[in-house]
Amino acid sequence: MLRPVIGIAVMALACMLAGTALGKGGGGHGGGHGGGHGGGHGGGHGGGHHGGGHFGGHGFGHAHGGGGHRGGVRFATGARHGGPSFGQIRNAAVRPANFRNALNANSGAFRNGRLISNPAARAQIAAAAALAGWHGASSGWWQHAGGGYGWVGPLFWPFAYNDVYDYTIWGDGLGFWGYGYPDIYAGIFGPYGYDGLSAYLPQRPQGRRQARGVALDQLCGSDRREIVGLPIDQIAAAVQPTDAQGASLDDLGNASIQAAEMIRASCPAQVAATAPGRLAAMQQRIEAMEKAVDLVQPALDKFYGSLTDEQKARFNAMAEDQRRATASNNAGGSLVQNCGASAALDWPGADIEARLHPDGTQRAALQVLQDTSAKVSASLKAACQPNEVMTPPARMAGIRKRLDVMLDGVKSVRAALEDFYATLSDEQKAQFEAIGPRRTS
Repeated sequence: MLRPVIGIAVMALACMLAGTALGKGGGGHGGGHGGGHGGGHGGGHGGGHHGGGHFGGHGFGHAHGGGGHRGGVRFATGARHGGPSFGQIRNAAVRPANFRNALNANSGAFRNGRLISNPAARAQIAAAAALAGWHGASSGWWQHAGGGYGWVGPLFWPFAYNDVYDYTIWGDGLGFWGYGYPDIYAGIFGPYGYDGLSAYLPQRPQGRRQARGVALDQLCGSDRREIVGLPIDQIAAAVQPTDAQGASLDDLGNASIQAAEMIRASCPAQVAATAPGRLAAMQQRIEAMEKAVDLVQPALDKFYGSLTDEQKARFNAMAEDQRRATASNNAGGSLVQNCGASAALDWPGADIEARLHPDGTQRAALQVLQDTSAKVSASLKAACQPNEVMTPPARMAGIRKRLDVMLDGVKSVRAALEDFYATLSDEQKAQFEAIGPRRTS
């Protein structure tokens, strides 16, 4: 069975990367923002380390404008204060030997906030998980420019929550803006065979509902509240909010927790073995992301609007170091280049003809599907967000707009795909599903 292999591989890679991340200081997101703005907050940010979370009462509470915390949730965002640089993680080799050597490491490292909050580490984890169930070349053909993968087994968009907030707060959009038409294409021509897909989910029901596979569930999002929230401590340390502004910041923190749960709840509970099923799962995931953004965006706009110009400048400055780091370490080019480049994904017309032997009606439906896909590819390319977006509310608005375009594209392609699929016999459907897994990189 592949399922144990997938779980072991992902956990082992996570442990390996965590050891590097926790053993080094500096180079991660933030680089010690708390110590640079307002002298830190409650002593938790100094020295490049954030204190662990503590929980009390209900909802989010924060003592603004001074050290300490009101009752409630304290958000631990240690990843922004330490860990390996982008280049160190992105260039780290991912080899089976590394997995085996790390098997005896602490299995809880995957859930460490410093690791999961580093976009480059997440890309490596997603890559290990994506390739563990694929029987093909060493680098899967559906890989993103940043090294991650849009599809990991039946899951579309691993770490979706983190990608949204990395861009909103830190201006790091490598994860978010890497998604586009190639992911729709990979949904049509899924890279996994059924055996590989089924390995990502448990085979036995537990209790009233089927428990999710460990690796897949963790890729959907963390359930640790000190990891899932926005970096409220660092925002407070930067802007030094008044009591009234602090109340709005509390609302933003609570909204971010609820939004994370919305995205996490969209984790697939079953395998989609057909192309229409994969695009349906893709649509569900994007719809959950849109609902999450719709929940957080008003709270962010309200808080930001309450700030003075000086406070806004300090809030905006939180992303400056990260923007420079992204520019210097992103070998794949700018975000616009990554999301706007033409995908080198040729439509497998010869394979379809040889495997399906379509009749006239089927060819006509297939042509509609191809034409629709081409239009969606062009619209997504045209909808790239410029790099020079300087404020968190503007970046979140850009996220919402991009998700709208992606959702419209998925719906359009899905409708054309279902029309084409409906013309196929069962044997033709099986042949169509075999195209993606057998494709080489």
